[in-house]
This record gives sequence, C-alpha cells and structure tokens, in this order.
Amino acid sequence: MGKRASGPDTTRRRGRSSRGTGQFRSGYADSAVRCHTYRTKDRFLHSAQRIRPVATPTLKNFVNGRFVDPAGTDLLDIVDPTTGRLVARAPVSTAADVDDAMTAAKSAFRTWGRTTPSERQRALLRLADAIDAESDAIVEAQHRNTGQPRATIAADEVAAGTDQLRFFAGAARLLEGKSAGEYLPGMTSWVRREPIGVVGQVTPWNFPFLMAIWKIGPALAAGNTLVLKPSDTTPESTLELARISQGILPDGVMNIVLGNGGTGAAIVEHPVPGLVSITGSVRAGMAVAAGAAKTLKRAHLELGGKAPALVFADVDVAKTAAAIADFSFYNAGQDCTAITRVLVHESIHDEFVAALVAEARGRTTGSADDADNYFGPLNNVNHFGDVVKKVAALPDHAVIATGGHQVGTEGFYFEPTVVTQVRQTDAIVQEETFGPVITVQPFTSEEHAVTLANDVSYALASSVWTLDHATAMRVSRDLDFGAVWINTHILLTAEMPHGGFKQSGYGKDLSMYGVEDYTRIKHVMSALE
Repeated sequence: MGKRASGPDTTRRRGRSSRGTGQFRSGYADSAVRCHTYRTKDRFLHSAQRIRPVATPTLKNFVNGRFVDPAGTDLLDIVDPTTGRLVARAPVSTAADVDDAMTAAKSAFRTWGRTTPSERQRALLRLADAIDAESDAIVEAQHRNTGQPRATIAADEVAAGTDQLRFFAGAARLLEGKSAGEYLPGMTSWVRREPIGVVGQVTPWNFPFLMAIWKIGPALAAGNTLVLKPSDTTPESTLELARISQGILPDGVMNIVLGNGGTGAAIVEHPVPGLVSITGSVRAGMAVAAGAAKTLKRAHLELGGKAPALVFADVDVAKTAAAIADFSFYNAGQDCTAITRVLVHESIHDEFVAALVAEARGRTTGSADDADNYFGPLNNVNHFGDVVKKVAALPDHAVIATGGHQVGTEGFYFEPTVVTQVRQTDAIVQEETFGPVITVQPFTSEEHAVTLANDVSYALASSVWTLDHATAMRVSRDLDFGAVWINTHILLTAEMPHGGFKQSGYGKDLSMYGVEDYTRIKHVMSALE
C-alpha cells in the first residue's frame, strides 16, 4: 500500500448544493452483489392491488403493461448499501421471461411504430408530468437502493430526467433526412428515417433513474418499443417508472425484466431486438458487443472513463481545487465522467495538492442523516471491496495525502482520497477505480500534459483549467476524449451529445445524435413516369 502523508486528517462539514437539471452522469451496468432495499409501500407485489409491506418483499417484472411473476424461481438477495443489511429479494429472469417481454414489445411495435411524431410527443410529455408528480416516491425508492442523498436524487435525476424526457418528446418531431430530389434522370429519391423496431437495454446502478430516461427517451421518441433490464442492485426506481407509465404508454411499449448478467445476456442475444444499448463497464460492453455480433444487431455502448483535469499555472488555485473536488467526489466518484486524474503544472503542484487535500477533507460522508452527506456509500459490498483493494495495492512510491479508509463500521462508505507521487504506468492511473479516489501528477509543458492525459485506454471525458483562451483551444483540440470541458466539468445538457472513444465505447446519448442512433435509414426511389 502507498505511503500515508503525515499530518492531521480532520474532517470539516461542507454544505452540499444541488447542481440542478444541467448535470447528468453515467456509469457501470454490471455488478456482482445482489442489492435492493426495503420499501414502505410496495406497488410491485401485485399489479392489481397494494398489500401491506413485508420485511423482505419480492419484486416482479413489468411486461405488457402489468407486473407479473417471472418463470424463473431463483432470487437475488438485496441489501441496503447504507447498512449492508438484507432487505428484499428480486427475481432472476430467465430466457423464457425475456422471450415473453420481447413478444410483448414486438406486438406493441406494430401500433407504436406507426404513431405520428406528435402522438409520441404527447405521450412522453404526459409521462414527464406524471414523473414530476411522483418525484417523492421515486426519490425514496432510489435512496433505498443507492443511499444517495435525497436532494441529489431529486435534482440531478428526477428533475433532470423530466427535462431530458421533454427534450426527447420534442425531438420526436424533428428527425431529418436528405431532401427529396431527382438524383437520376426521371427518378425521384427520398429518405425515410424509421424506428429500428424492438430495442434491448441495460442500465447501471450509479444513476439508475436518470440512465433509464437516457435509454427509454430516445428509443420511444423514435418510435421503438423496448425491453430494459435495470441493474440487479438498483431496480426499484425503474419499477416506479414502469408503474407511472401505466395508462400513459400503451401496453407492451416499455417492458422491464429483473435479473443478473445472464438475464442481460439473454436480452442481448435474443433474435428480436435490432439494437442493444448498455451503459456499463468496459468488460460488460465487450460482452454485449460480442453477443450482439452473433445476430449482427447494432450495439450502443457507453462505457468506462478515466477523466483527466489539466490544470495550468495561471488558475486561481483555491477556486480550481474546490471545483475539482466537487467534480471528483460527487456520487462517491461513481461516475464515468468524474475527474479521477488531476494533471497540474509543476510550478503550482505543491500548492494545489495542499488546497485539494483541504477540499477533500471537507466532503462529508457516512452520516446516518443523508442531508449531512456530500456523497453516499459505494453501491454494493463487492464494489466496496474492489475500491478498498485498489487503494491497498498502491505501490510503495505512491503517497495517500488524505483518505484511504472506510468511514464508520456500517455500510459501504469510503473517505475522499487523494493520492500523489504516482507514475503513469501505475494501475491507479490506468484503470478505472469508480470511487472517491483521485490521483495528482505534475506536468512540465502543454505537450507533456496532453500526452499524459491521452495515455489511457479510456476516452470519455476530460477538462482544461486555464485563463488563457489560446491554451484552452489548443488543448481541447488535442485531447482524445468525447467530451472536453473548459474551466468546468461533468455538466451536460439535453441538446448536446455525450459519448466516448476508444474503450469508452461508441454511440451517443442525449441530443438529436442520440435519437438518430435509435433509427434506421431507408432510401426510396420512384420513377416519374
């Protein structure tokens, strides 16, 4: 394990402020631990009526507009990440369950695929309004699954999700193609942009509700129907979304199946979907791409990240350190776009490290009152163990400037951690940690900074911190990442695309580019005589 810096490691509370609907995030879809939490009003035990909750409720799939028992009898144990206690069970849906959902989606597509853009827009706008009205229920459902602060869920997932959905509703009426014309004598050609049909989707556990919106929004706007599997650790807010959709979306348009990696593989390899989409790890994305290749279906992959922040010597050190701490430790660093590598000019390196350490110590976690937390727990025990293992495996030359330990004795809370004196080849620099752990490295020149930044297998997100316009323009051009921010980080907007290069995947979420990914292009030519 790396050396620990000397000096006090006291924690001061820092107030947490919501960033509102302009900020959206993504992350893993696969997880090994089976986690779900207790609910005070279980709506999913029976589709026709509510019953009083039990200590360990068993959830149901949502197929053809109703909550149904799966054919599979295996169950996943679900635990609350704030306590580590068993609270519920979820089914492991089988290939037969997936087939039932695909059959429902395929049947519904015959009608939904022929609706007009305005009809789809109205349905999505109604769904967005209904989500707003049910915000508290969604927040509680997700808090029980993730332990995220409730205010964070309300602002950055539910409110952000309805904003996204309203954008996709409008996008349904703005799909474009090449203009009709006579490109051959006596012939008129035009382009039809059509829905793909049925799509299969897998969502992650780090932002479960928002990522469900990222999947269903463009798919439904383009006229597709879908079968979606939420993460096995965080299905509850997605089931709330299914409940809310009843009476708004036609039966079979949106289907939710619960389960593990085998369930996800059954979706990917099923012959019905024309496209499969996942937000997840590189390992999960590779498996999806390989499974999709068996039937030559399209894949849409938003995978891992190792985002650098390049800090030049002309910045306000205190202000920049505070901002970078915000964007690094938000959601316990469980964010593919989170800053994980800070590259700082050698002339301000020591000053910046001191400021960043102070900021890290001011981010509170582990409180029983989630309103006191800047971020919540790591999502599950296996992921918690993985983060602990990566910190414990730091090489001897690395220095833990602050953090590096579990917080408290209950739940999966981990301290904000800053690691210095790392080398470019270290695993902590090259591999995704997906926790509240950031590294700091010095650079000597602009070229050196860009070289260090690009020298990883991920290419999702990055940022440049400088007061010099020309530096910002050159570096943003040279950074090999799907998103580059200048003097900010992590903020996304519905109108702009999000997606990476290299092992961070391919395809775009958000924007019209994201909607177009859920369409196919048909050329039609007609003789004029």
